[in-house]
Order: sequence, then structure tokens, then C-alpha cells
Amino acid sequence: MMKAHYLLPFLCIFFSFALGNNAASAQPKDTLSYIFLGHTYDWGATGNRVDPRLERIDWSQYDRIWLGGDICSEASLNYSTLAYINRLFDLRKPGNHWTLGNHDTRNGNLEWIKELTLRPRYYAHSERGITTVVLDGNISPLDCENLNKQYQLIKQVCDTIQSGHLIFLVHQGIYKNVPNVTNPSNYGHSELQNWIANCSDDSASYLEAVYPLLVHAKNKGVQVLHVMGDVGVNAKSYEGISTDGIHYLGSGINNSYNTFQGIPITAADLVLVFQHVVSSNQLSWKFVPLNDL
Repeated sequence: MMKAHYLLPFLCIFFSFALGNNAASAQPKDTLSYIFLGHTYDWGATGNRVDPRLERIDWSQYDRIWLGGDICSEASLNYSTLAYINRLFDLRKPGNHWTLGNHDTRNGNLEWIKELTLRPRYYAHSERGITTVVLDGNISPLDCENLNKQYQLIKQVCDTIQSGHLIFLVHQGIYKNVPNVTNPSNYGHSELQNWIANCSDDSASYLEAVYPLLVHAKNKGVQVLHVMGDVGVNAKSYEGISTDGIHYLGSGINNSYNTFQGIPITAADLVLVFQHVVSSNQLSWKFVPLNDL
């Protein structure tokens, strides 16, 4: 039998090793993975399901999930459909977001969405060097109260942010004529020709009211991205950089027929995956085939 004074060093080594491993495993990951996907509804369903491929994905592999809108074709028609979306994508998790599309809201029942997600229609969230502004492109110019509040949110964030990454998530193509950026009608389902940012100014287009705010944030050293999810009618993805250095990204799946040109779409469905190295606050992204996930 080993004497106690011989056994003690082995116990110390064992417990030190065990505690060391536990301490290491308790450290937060330094490289995080985020995914953005839009226009995800299943064409063959009755309005209450996403593309079946999405139901088979292990979403826990992503640290944040960003939905680009039009998740189910009749997302808000029934409470059970919204509950299904919420279960699938864990939308109460602070870093997960859903920018609402026209298919998500055309049946009303916005109070159900707020109840299930615990989020308003538009808001900002900051976490680990990334500020995300979730916009609602469905707000009508007749709803000046919410339109003005949303614009003030954009302005406040752009005025106060000092560093890191600023990411705007919106479903619709609300911009046009941004210098060096292709208009959304060339790759998206929507280009809102008459979209306005607020009801307070005569010149309230995206280019005149919102874009200068983004440039203001960019000039402070902030990386600014505008990401839209109503994409796929001419292409599965879009990436461009304005002359002022603002990144424009678009991603949408499950668009099997080009309604503008009247031809089938044969390109593979793509989703947008981000890699975030927290220690250096470096953010990169790439378009990944959905079938590879």
C-alpha cells in the first residue's frame, strides 16, 4: 500500500491537471461563427415551414443566427408557425436576430412575434465588438411614429459608436444609387423605389438620409455593413463596396424561378457565414452553399 506522503504529490498533480483542463474549457471561444440566411420558406409547404434542409442543420454550431426575413411564406398567419420558427432558430437568444420580411408580417399579428421573440420590430444590440441594428423595412410612410423612431435609432447608433463593427440587417432592398453599389433590382426580389427613412425631411431617401450616417460611422474607424435578405431573383448572393467603404451584402435561398426573366434558376443556394476573431475583433465572411452545411 502506498504511504500517504508518497500519495499526496500524485493527488496534487492529478487535481492540478483536472482543474487546469476545466479552467481551459471554461474559457470563451476566441473565434465565433455567425450565419445569415434570407428568403427561407418552403415553396411546397402551406406557408408554415422553412426549406426542409434547414430543419436538418445543427444550429448550435453557430454562435449567432441572423434571419434575413421571409422565413415562412405565411409566417404570422398562425401562432403555431411563429412558435415553430422561434424553436428552430432560438430567437430569444440575445445575439440571434430576425429582420422582418413582407411574408413575415403581411398577416399582421405583430404582437405574437414580439411575445415569442421578446424583441420589438426594430432595435440595436451590442455584443463583443459588434453592434447590430435590426431594421423593419415594412414600416409604411403612413406610420410616421415608428418610421421616425427607427430613423432616430439609426442616427443615435451612428453618432455614438466609436469602434468595432456596425451591421445593419434589413430584408428589403431599401437603397438605390449608392455610389459603386449595384441596385437591388439586379439581384433581389425587391427594390423599394419610394422607401423613405422618416417623415420629417423632404429628402428622406436612403441615399440622402441614411447613407451619410453610415459614412459618418465609417469615418470614425468603424467597419459598416448593410446586409439584406430579399435576394435570389437574379442571383443567390451579392457583395459590393461603396466608394466610401460601406460593405453591401445580400443573401437569399430557395428561389427556384426567376419571375423577372421567366426562366428557372439553376445556381446553388448560398448562405452567408461570418467568422469573428474576438481577441483581435477581426470580422470576415463568405458565401457557402447551403447543401454543404
